[in-house]
Amino acid sequence: MHSTLQFGRFNYPLSGEHTRARVMGILNITPDSFSDGGQHHTLEFAISHAEEMIRDGVDIIDVGGESSRPGADPLPLEQELQRVMPVLYALRDQGPAISVDTYKPQVMREAIIAGVDMINDINGFRAPGAIEAVRDSDCALCIMHMQKDPQQMQLAPQYGDVVAEVIAFLRERIEAMTAAGIDPRRICVDPGFGFGKTLEHNYVLLRSTARIIAELQMPLLAGLSRKSMVGGVTGKPVEQRMAGSLGGALAAVAQGAAIVRVHDVAETVDALKVWQAGINR
Repeated sequence: MHSTLQFGRFNYPLSGEHTRARVMGILNITPDSFSDGGQHHTLEFAISHAEEMIRDGVDIIDVGGESSRPGADPLPLEQELQRVMPVLYALRDQGPAISVDTYKPQVMREAIIAGVDMINDINGFRAPGAIEAVRDSDCALCIMHMQKDPQQMQLAPQYGDVVAEVIAFLRERIEAMTAAGIDPRRICVDPGFGFGKTLEHNYVLLRSTARIIAELQMPLLAGLSRKSMVGGVTGKPVEQRMAGSLGGALAAVAQGAAIVRVHDVAETVDALKVWQAGINR
């Protein structure tokens, strides 16, 4: 695996004494988010929440304008642009790295013009024109695995071997992107917890984090915060899943995850600091 992840204006070391997991804070500019009920879908509230995450020590802010919760309908392009672009421009010079969560090539292009540091694509850059949209930029690119689409993904997902199939998909996408001329140092992968997976699929994948990293030789982003896989084990509703989400984040980082995508930034930052202090020799 390469020694750093090229992340737009930043470079994150993946080995050596300064290596640590980065905390990506979720900023949903959506009225129908599964986790926050659309609390941050106006520019004023979005910026306020971003500023709170910055105070809490966030490394990356991931801005999303379209809900990808199970059953969600696609959002028209212009509406997504209207939601995310003002936020991207407002946050560009605030300090942390900025990511945009989108699968639409035109949003990717506009976000790159705005200066984002990562494109986080739940569709794995499979849309026509997606690779071309990001190829000549310097931003990081997160390839996520998803079976089917948000409308269909949780309708009886099935795999022969979920880990092998997720790895095969991610490897094929990595090869497609590097064949197009994209530097592999810009790429990270996401197994897609909750995107076309049962509870058991999700935990098999979580337990296989180290294997996925080793086989693909790519840094891994783990995003399981407040998801149903946490509720399925704890029995807690969305608003009471923080502790379970911290446990999942630590389980992923213990196996080598480079980035954890979370709702509860302050708590995750503190948990990782204590965990890191506890394992340092």
